[in-house]
Amino acid sequence: MHLITLETLSNTIRARRTSTAEKSYTRQLLDAGPPKCAKKLGEEAVELVIAATSEDDTSLHNEAADVLYHLLVLLESRETNLAPVLDILAERHGISGLDEKASRENS
Repeated sequence: MHLITLETLSNTIRARRTSTAEKSYTRQLLDAGPPKCAKKLGEEAVELVIAATSEDDTSLHNEAADVLYHLLVLLESRETNLAPVLDILAERHGISGLDEKASRENS
């Protein structure tokens, strides 16, 4: 169910490419390009960290939702989507995080 929500959101973000910028915040972000989208994701990530360390669960959940949205916008701004990210996570499943990290450092 929840992955369907992410897929639906990803599809909505892709569809916003054809919306008018005056009526779509997503379109405004996409028009600004990947650097702006990346900056916005970073800002939202900082807000998530603050919520995680000093605010209630509702704030944490809201900020986490913002991070997911802005991650999907950033991916779309690069003309890709969540599927390759999920593929990587699936490949990593069952591998120790320490082992996976060490394998990347040796590459």
